[in-house]
Amino acid sequence: MCRSIKTLRPPVLPGEATEDDIRAAALQYVRKVSGFRAPAAHNREAFDRAVDAVTQATAELLGSLEVRGGWSGPQGS
Repeated sequence: MCRSIKTLRPPVLPGEATEDDIRAAALQYVRKVSGFRAPAAHNREAFDRAVDAVTQATAELLGSLEVRGGWSGPQGS
């Protein structure tokens, strides 16, 4: 696992992950998997699509997780 990707769910992250948090993690994941820090021009579109797809999948995952115990979410704050 890429060490610069942080856990994005409570209680590890205080509060909910922002869109920027999720996109940054997706970018790090795609960089790690592809082996490119920045893709060449001919790979840019595929790279950007991958980041978008991972961002969306991560947001859906975080929105579906049920975290039990210790964190009541923003409505309990």
